Amino acid sequence: MAISRDDLDQHGLIIGVSPERFRAVAMPLLFDHLNAQCEGTIAVNRQARIVWINDKYAQKVGIADARTALGKEIEEVLPASRLREVVESGQPSMLDLMAFGSEHFVVTRIPLRDEDGTLVGALGFVLFDRARHLKPLMAKYANLQTQLLATQHELAKARRARYTIAGFIGASSAASEVKRQARRAAQLDSTVLIRGETGTGKELLAQGIHNLSPRANGPFVAVNVAAIPETLVEAELFGTAPGAFTGADRKARIGKFEVANGGTLFLDEIGDLPLPLQAKLLRVLQEQEVEPLGSNQVKPLNVRVIAATHIDLEAKVAAGQFRDDLYYRLNVLALRVPPLRERASDIPALIEHLLDHLANRSGLAPMELTDDALALLCAQPWKGNVRELRNLLERAQLAVDGRLDGEALRGLLVDPVAPSEPAPAVPVATSMAQTLAEQLAQAERQALQAALAACGGNRQLAAERLGISRAGFYAKLALHGLGRKG
Repeated sequence: MAISRDDLDQHGLIIGVSPERFRAVAMPLLFDHLNAQCEGTIAVNRQARIVWINDKYAQKVGIADARTALGKEIEEVLPASRLREVVESGQPSMLDLMAFGSEHFVVTRIPLRDEDGTLVGALGFVLFDRARHLKPLMAKYANLQTQLLATQHELAKARRARYTIAGFIGASSAASEVKRQARRAAQLDSTVLIRGETGTGKELLAQGIHNLSPRANGPFVAVNVAAIPETLVEAELFGTAPGAFTGADRKARIGKFEVANGGTLFLDEIGDLPLPLQAKLLRVLQEQEVEPLGSNQVKPLNVRVIAATHIDLEAKVAAGQFRDDLYYRLNVLALRVPPLRERASDIPALIEHLLDHLANRSGLAPMELTDDALALLCAQPWKGNVRELRNLLERAQLAVDGRLDGEALRGLLVDPVAPSEPAPAVPVATSMAQTLAEQLAQAERQALQAALAACGGNRQLAAERLGISRAGFYAKLALHGLGRKG
């Protein structure tokens, strides 16, 4: 902003006048010109409290009387102001954007020093309306802001839990009980461990618990531990510092715990978590803080963890493949999701729900089932539970033309069970798929249960019957999750 020769001549500032004299007179003139040309001017002292604000700036930010702002901390009047940073650093900010409500101001901030060079405050100018050459930049900035908000909105939608507890279809006593327990768990903020075979609806219940909890407005982040390569599990869960390992991104990468901050992290197949990382997970659960891989910085968290597994965690603990302290930390609130064969009376309602869902997704009319087809479906053991039933119905929708009878259904079933035959009880894992340690742990658990049953629940007699001390008997009961009475 230029000072005219007349201004200088008026004050005797012509060739031959000393630089000190020139500066003494020119600086007030410069300030007067800036104050007149800018849309607002404000000054703060060393404590970042407002010592002066012109009327234009006061009106722009909705202050009727500029004097009422004096003495207030700058953030109280301008929450996005960075004048405090200028005061603390002594460094100017020559061109910046500052948000105020729905507007963005182009601002300049400069430090103020006294004659001795001591920092005494900072001065800010709003240049927005006078900086017309910045309009293309402002338009581009506004466009980027719009895109950012839209992206953040889409990410938030992607992190929302879609299902509710009511989405767990069934009115049988087994289904009603697990829904009752889930609603109870939603009112608490403790860690939840959901047990159940593959395809029973563990994640659906986890989402339902989240949606009914005080964290419902926060993110729901699901991680299948078994699906992540063992070498990447730590980085995926806890994040990484810049350049934490060879080939790592130069920027920090946040982990799923930080993504879920303020909400719920669902750790599916928790039994597959590598043993070396179990101690780190235990610390995160206990301390509610995370230390990214390759970092010395600890970040506070506010995350609820819901874990799920289809394997016998007690057997893994007994085999030394899962930490007992982590097991106890996860198993605070335990839910067992019943397999479909234990709630066969729910199968007709499930079929109706699944057929409607498939029809909505495909745009076709719901497929009709004959009575013999429905009876055949209800008689199957459903080793894959609801997931297997859904997949079968989806295949049937593609294979038949709107109506499914028993004959067509038999052609789709791998090993159909006739309706007159009782559905066999299928164990969670057969002995062929178990390690020796898991089989021994299972046998020990069964021996404990048999001894208790034979002794009418008397633990002292049961311990004597098994030939072990009472303390040892109690320890084994706790290890296998049999320690609670009733």
